[in-house]
Amino acid sequence: MSLYLLCILLFCVGLYSILRKRNIIKIIIGLGIIEYAVNLFFILIGYRMHGRAPIFSGDQAVLNMVDPLPQAIVMTTIVIGLAITTLAVSLAIRIYEKYGTFDITKIRKLRG
Repeated sequence: MSLYLLCILLFCVGLYSILRKRNIIKIIIGLGIIEYAVNLFFILIGYRMHGRAPIFSGDQAVLNMVDPLPQAIVMTTIVIGLAITTLAVSLAIRIYEKYGTFDITKIRKLRG
């Protein structure tokens, strides 16, 4: 149960970073932290104490296997999260090239 609470705490740290920080890079890092918290939550859902790998062979009984579906979902979200992070960093670089700052309040003031 404490692992779930730590997962929620990690999610809250990322959410705080997105909502309260003004630097675009810190906001992108907050998105990454939230992604890791969600991935950890999915892995914790499929985890079983003393569980076996989900590989079936004829001499093994299907008892106490780890659920493979959350693992597959997390592998997919890692790839999608990497693409989103790459896109966000490239947009941040373009914004810095145009405005010369990563501060979102200054960027809003420069809008004309």
